[in-house]
Amino acid sequence: MKILVVEDDLALSDVIAFTLRRAGFAIVTAYDGLAALASWEAVQPDLVLLDLNLPHLDGLEVCRRIRTTAKTPIIMLSVRNSDEIVVKGLELGADDYIVKPFSPTQLVARVRAVLRRAGLVETPGQVTVGNVTLDRARNTLQRPNQLPIRLTQLEVRLLEVLLINQGQVLTSDQLINAVWGVDGGDRTMLKQLMYRLRTKLETDAAQPPLIETIAGVGYAFKAADDA
Repeated sequence: MKILVVEDDLALSDVIAFTLRRAGFAIVTAYDGLAALASWEAVQPDLVLLDLNLPHLDGLEVCRRIRTTAKTPIIMLSVRNSDEIVVKGLELGADDYIVKPFSPTQLVARVRAVLRRAGLVETPGQVTVGNVTLDRARNTLQRPNQLPIRLTQLEVRLLEVLLINQGQVLTSDQLINAVWGVDGGDRTMLKQLMYRLRTKLETDAAQPPLIETIAGVGYAFKAADDA
C-alpha cells in the first residue's frame, strides 16, 4: 500500500513517514499543495494524508481537485478542530479528519480503518518486489527457481523495510530504528545484519547487487529488473 503524506512541517512529515513505514506502508511525501497534486497524479497512491494548512494551495482545495476525478481515500490533518472546518473537509470528500497532535497508534489505526472502508485490504503475508518475495508469516525469502530460504526475525525486518521502500535511499539510522527500535541497535550491528542478509539474498556473484550501499548515507534496494 502506498500513502502520499502531504505536510509542510518537515519534522512532522518525517515522523509520520517513519511511523507508517514501520507499519508496512510505502511512503511518498510532498510539502505544498501544488506538489501534492503533482505527486498524486504521478504515483496514484492508495491513500492521501493531507494537512489543511499548506503553501500555494491549501488542503481543502487539494481535496476538492482530487475529488473531481478520483475516489482516492483522503484523511485530513489539522490543529483546527472547529465543527465548521471538519464539516467542510468532509463535505469536500475527505474520508476522515485527524486533529493534531495525535499518537502514532491512532494514526496507523485510522489509516487502516479508512483503507478497509474503501475496500483496500492489506496483504500482510507477503511482500514482492521484482523477483524477490518475502513471506513474513513463514520468515522465508523466495527467488525464482530456488527453494525458500529461512530468515531470522531481524533479517525479515530489514528486508521488509528495504522492499517496501524499493528505490529509495534509507539512512543507516532509519534502518536501525526500523529493525531494533529507537533505543536499540547501532551501525556495527546493522552492517553485520546486512552482510548476513546479502549472503542469503544475493547468491549469484555474477549478478548486480540488489542492495546498494550509498557511501556515507545508507542503503537502497533495487529490483532485479533495475539492478
